[in-house]
Amino acid sequence: MLSIGKKPKLTFKVDALVDGKPVHGAFADLLDGPTIVSVYMRNNTSACDKQASEMDKNEKAIVRQGFRLIAVSRDTCASHTKYAAKHGYKFTLVSDPEDQFSQALDAIVEKSMYGKKYLGPARAAYLFDGQGKLLATIPKVEAAEHGKQLLAAIAALK
Repeated sequence: MLSIGKKPKLTFKVDALVDGKPVHGAFADLLDGPTIVSVYMRNNTSACDKQASEMDKNEKAIVRQGFRLIAVSRDTCASHTKYAAKHGYKFTLVSDPEDQFSQALDAIVEKSMYGKKYLGPARAAYLFDGQGKLLATIPKVEAAEHGKQLLAAIAALK
């Protein structure tokens, strides 16, 4: 994982759902202030739904602390549009099918499903300042406690 204080190269292009509208542009352009980026695997799966729900439940408290939220998964922007509408999510959802964000953060890890090993993005969260510098990480997201994890990480910065 990238070291705290470093600025990852986030110039790659992504599709995202921002304020309910699809946009295409550089990931770095989404970091227009202090931002938390939370990586999850897929929409409409149990643990990922818990993780996103925890982000949603705590979004107002996170915003009061001066941060905005971005969630990144391999899902398409069309899937994100349906997902956000279904759950009422207002935070930004980024489509990253090639795991470019996790690659930039050196956070591709070995995983295992049904005994088969493969590489994929770490289920992790990253706190950035407004210039894209990494302030803190949550290297292992606990889906059901993710909102508390995010608020604790913000508190630890102060």
